Amino acid sequence: MKLDRLYPLSHAPINFYFRQTPADFVVTEIPLYEFAGEGEHLVLKVRKKGLTTWQMLDILSSHLGIKTREIGYAGLKDKDAMTIQYISFHKKYEDRVESFSHEKIKILEKTYHTNKLRIGHLKGNRFFIRLKKVNPTDAKKIESLLEWIDRNGIPNYFGYQRFGREGDNFKTALEVIKGERKMRDRKKRDFLMSAYQSHLFNLWLCKRVEISRLFEALKPKELTKLFVWNDEVVKTVAKEPHFFKLLPGDMVSHYPHGKLFIVDDLKEESKRFNERQTSPTGALPGKRQVNSSGIAWEIEKDFIEEIPAQGGRRYAWIWPEEIEGQYKDKEAHFELHFTLPKGSYATVMLEMIANKPLREEV
Repeated sequence: MKLDRLYPLSHAPINFYFRQTPADFVVTEIPLYEFAGEGEHLVLKVRKKGLTTWQMLDILSSHLGIKTREIGYAGLKDKDAMTIQYISFHKKYEDRVESFSHEKIKILEKTYHTNKLRIGHLKGNRFFIRLKKVNPTDAKKIESLLEWIDRNGIPNYFGYQRFGREGDNFKTALEVIKGERKMRDRKKRDFLMSAYQSHLFNLWLCKRVEISRLFEALKPKELTKLFVWNDEVVKTVAKEPHFFKLLPGDMVSHYPHGKLFIVDDLKEESKRFNERQTSPTGALPGKRQVNSSGIAWEIEKDFIEEIPAQGGRRYAWIWPEEIEGQYKDKEAHFELHFTLPKGSYATVMLEMIANKPLREEV
């Protein structure tokens, strides 16, 4: 499968065996806030494996005798992993929890809170990943790449999981948009529209990474011949300290959350971006979307289409935190621990390390 996500570094591909299994892929949810310890809602810390979040909710709702929509959750978690996440429901059903037992679901802790958990009530996720068949030379390369990522961060692509088993569900979405295919199932239709938004975002981000790589590789004189921008703009962009180059008119946001605003002072804003105070964003095309302007818009507009879905924006660049790596030479395993903000994909970080698609490894 062709890698359609371009990454900052151009190293030779690194070989390792990776497969999402509960033993080698563990995700732990980090709540957005501390739970109150009191209130009308029971909050459970739950560990599951081999199940989607929806499957887990169905099993729990059936046991509790309530509808799935009565259970609150902050995020959807992978099926092919061991995941630890939080769910909530009214505490009047608490006595029914005591008799719950399932081979793939374990209740680890319980507390209380004043409101139901909602999608997005999530700070991020902590990952443990085991890479196999790693030779000592590649282990050293991985350690070096982790140091670069720790300093510079990674592009915030949507991972391959976003695009279905064959990696092309966005094509079905395009058929629906063009009227070539009917889709009566509203939930499935919304999911496909979201996948198409994700596809367009990835294409835009790939273009911006490509531009940034050119600025890293070429001298200002060469760049002024390549880009039809004002020479002073090219020189200013070339001096930016971070790999990912901000452009005039970029729509940025305070990081890791905050208000959107347009880049006006490129020199000052690139400094704040390098200090992780802000990050540029890309469009998720749709209704009421907010656009960039200037040079940034001249690039972004090529990846904007009319999509019957709510528009939005997504961080283009993120910084993994608390990165830890350990090589176990006897087993030829490389074990990784790191934390990502909500909505970001661990497999994107692995893909950047490998510099090749992971899908063929699965």
